[in-house]
Formats: sequence, structure tokens, C-alpha cells
Amino acid sequence: MELIQENPDLSAYLAVDEVIDHDHPLVSKTAARLTKDVRDSYAYAQAAYEFVRDTIPHSADSGDMRVTWRASDVLQQRTGICHAKAHALAALLRAEDIPTALCYQRLAHDDGGGHAVHGLVAVRFHGAWHRQDPRGNKPGVDAQFSLDGERLAWIPDEGLGEADHPVLYAAPHPAVVRALESAPDRPTLWKMLPTTL
Repeated sequence: MELIQENPDLSAYLAVDEVIDHDHPLVSKTAARLTKDVRDSYAYAQAAYEFVRDTIPHSADSGDMRVTWRASDVLQQRTGICHAKAHALAALLRAEDIPTALCYQRLAHDDGGGHAVHGLVAVRFHGAWHRQDPRGNKPGVDAQFSLDGERLAWIPDEGLGEADHPVLYAAPHPAVVRALESAPDRPTLWKMLPTTL
């Protein structure tokens, strides 16, 4: 899939904002800890990806009802849905000057009852963007960090009305942020998340 760079200025994909708050001390401290045992930015990106994927449980998998949305809160509370985990990973990557975009898929609910927007990131290496899914693995889901072909959690099925959104956003989509900020708990969030962008 060809990804569409929404902002021609690459520095936009390094920016700090209220959600991707990589100027927060906890984000900086976490990034510094992850850089200790790596030799280059590629190894750091993989370490940050695996840290978010493996050590911050997806709240639906763990049964956690809390809703996080700001990167520093995800790292502090150690929980979040796909979007929140993507925000945390974007902050950790941007903290080490790796251009990182937010991107999305439209996926069907497991029970077939509608759709929801799923959050990913894309990292820029070797002049190209590479999508990564830090949602967290579970039986039937085996997402891996890769710059050589995508290893995402899901491949959209057009027959189910699923789709990849090719746009690379410098900031999280406002509809996603509104839902995350407004929802008092995860069950409510499921009803508030956008079904398409």
C-alpha cells in the first residue's frame, strides 16, 4: 500500500503536542533507558516498539477499564488500547529524532457488529515509511517490527468493509482523541470510537 505523506515537512513528524508529549520527563527517562543497550536508531526503534507492544498490556486483553490517551499517561499507567499505545510509541520514537506518523485501519468488530478505527504508527527509515502495530500480541495476533514488509496485527478484508487508511498524520486524528479524552471507561469508549475517518 502506498502511504500518503500528509505534511511535506518531515519535522512535523517529530513535533511534540498534548498527546505525543515526548518532552515529558517520563517519556525522556524511558527513552534514555531504552537507548542504553542499542547500537543505532534502527535497534532503538525496534526496542521501543517491543517495549510498548510487550510491556504495556492492551486494556481489552487485560480487562483494564481505564482509558489513557496521552503518551506519558500510557507509560505511567501501563495500559491503553491500540491508539493509546501508538501514541506512546510515537512519543518514544520522536524523543530519539525518528520521524513517526500516526496511521489507521478500519476493522470489523470480532462479533461482526460494526467497525472501528484501529491505530498504528509509521516510522521513516531509509527514505521510506514503514507501518508498525504496537497493539500487543495474543493468540491469532503476531505483529512484529519490520522494515522489510509489513508484519501488522491484521490485514484488512475488503469483503468485511475493512480498509487501510493511507494517510500519515503528524498528530493523532481529532476524532480519535475526542473519543479517548471523553470516555469515562473502556466499555463507553467502544461506543464512542469513530467507525471511519
